[in-house]
Amino acid sequence: MAKKGKDIRTKVILECTEAPGTSRYATMKNRRNTTERLELRKYNPVLRKHTLHREIK
Repeated sequence: MAKKGKDIRTKVILECTEAPGTSRYATMKNRRNTTERLELRKYNPVLRKHTLHREIK
């Protein structure tokens, strides 16, 4: 059974910082453990290299 109330894990969107609008990824994060914005190195197919992707609203 699912718990009632707010979900601990939320869906977030990560966007490339080097070329905004060219690459976006969707992932999940735990709100309790990670309160600040998420930053991950992901692959940008337009630039053909791994770049830093930050969480957007």
